[in-house]
Amino acid sequence: QVQLVESGGGLVQAGASLRLSCVASGVFFSSRTIGWFRQAPGKEREFVAAIRRSGDSAPYAASVQGRFAISRDNAKKTAYLQMNSLKPEDTAVYYCAASSTGYSGTSYAPNEYNSWGQGTQVTVSS
Repeated sequence: QVQLVESGGGLVQAGASLRLSCVASGVFFSSRTIGWFRQAPGKEREFVAAIRRSGDSAPYAASVQGRFAISRDNAKKTAYLQMNSLKPEDTAVYYCAASSTGYSGTSYAPNEYNSWGQGTQVTVSS
């Protein structure tokens, strides 16, 4: 129903900035909460940020708060993750996701989402 494609990842040095984009197709994008998650090899997928259909953001993961910012443009069916002051520990594959019909408001829980992009690699060197 909602297909998502991430872009904007790359290899950068610590302290640099990147902006990730998540372009959606399909229906009802504007009615969905959009989340950003990341996963490093051998580690669990972890929540990064989410933005509600109202445009308000959910609380950020503590590890990125103050450095990352999520936004969305419903007219363009696109969500963004602005990442500043990147650290090596930010290295991961970053995924965007759209919430399911049964979304209960727990934006940090992966099982609240049923549409996922294929991910974009972010690598931060020291």
